[in-house]
Amino acid sequence: MSAIRLLVLGAVRMHGRAHGYQVRNDLEYWGAHEWSNAKPGSIYHALKQMAKQGLLLAHETAPSTAGGPPRTEYEVTDEGLDEYRALLRDAIRSYDRNMDVLSAAVGFIVDLPREEAVALLKERIEGIREWRDAVTEYYTPEEGPESLGHIGEIMNLWVHSADSGAEWTRGLIARIEGGAYTFAGEGDPFVGVLAEGEENPYATGVPDPGDND
Repeated sequence: MSAIRLLVLGAVRMHGRAHGYQVRNDLEYWGAHEWSNAKPGSIYHALKQMAKQGLLLAHETAPSTAGGPPRTEYEVTDEGLDEYRALLRDAIRSYDRNMDVLSAAVGFIVDLPREEAVALLKERIEGIREWRDAVTEYYTPEEGPESLGHIGEIMNLWVHSADSGAEWTRGLIARIEGGAYTFAGEGDPFVGVLAEGEENPYATGVPDPGDND
């Protein structure tokens, strides 16, 4: 799974309707250009592709009163909402997703009911446990990974990553079960997107041809 689809669908959904530059601005505000493939070209390409696929509805807007060019605003369709939720659930429950996909999912986890988020995170822990057991049972020599020379450090790396991933997930579950954050159906959600015209202190400021679309 690519993080870009989840990020773009989630950002558009939070706005209700948003043009491409708004989505780019939000993703840069979240730092997604640093930890994912959310570069301007990828963002604008994803918007257009998902509009063709029926996941987004494109609205042509009139030129601004300030004389700016017309822009296309996007809105998530029912099919897009189903896709968004499927991507989100899969990214949370799966133990083997890339860090950028997991990071995107954590950013939108409060769009799910609290109980469902916890259940999906527990599935993630179980997947990590099963993977770790299989790897250590079949691929670790009795003398330990070091008996394979420096190649054994590969095993140490993956086992350490699994253990730290499980520890982080257990901590997140504890915080959620302890009442942290506002989840779906619990009240007004945390506003994590920028309002139209709001200054972004983390914007890269690098122009892209898609900025004016």
